[in-house]
Amino acid sequence: MTDPWLRGSIPGIPELLQPAAHAFVLAKEDIDAATSGLTAEQVWAQPGGITPIGFHLAHLAGSTGRLLAHGRGAALTDAQREQLKREKIITTLRPSLTELLAEWHAALEAAFAQLAATPPESLTEVRTLGKGLPTTVGGCVFHAAEHAGRHAGQVVTTAKLVRAL
Repeated sequence: MTDPWLRGSIPGIPELLQPAAHAFVLAKEDIDAATSGLTAEQVWAQPGGITPIGFHLAHLAGSTGRLLAHGRGAALTDAQREQLKREKIITTLRPSLTELLAEWHAALEAAFAQLAATPPESLTEVRTLGKGLPTTVGGCVFHAAEHAGRHAGQVVTTAKLVRAL
């Protein structure tokens, strides 16, 4: 299949934000394909001590929302703070693949809505992360998309490994 960036523009997304939108689409497609048919054991397997697929999915949903909140200049909500705490114990909670994918897909829907609503002229507006780390609206948006791609790669690789075992 042709990569998303070669399929043309995504309707409703400003042209300057198309690369981020395409990266999110590719991450979604890669993750959906890689996780199809995995068992609960495979989702939470840690061969050789690697991070399980379940963590990557929970972290993707949470981190995407947090990064994009910073991009909007919004403080993290109580729910986002709770989600961050949940990520730290997610391997104990072990939610189902269905639940994890639903959370990731919801985070993507929110991301696309935010991309559609982001005026391109705002991309250079200053934002801060965490304890005052400097960035911009564009920095938050593009890091969220790049971060999704990195974790999608981990999911793909880990899924291949756990299927081979």
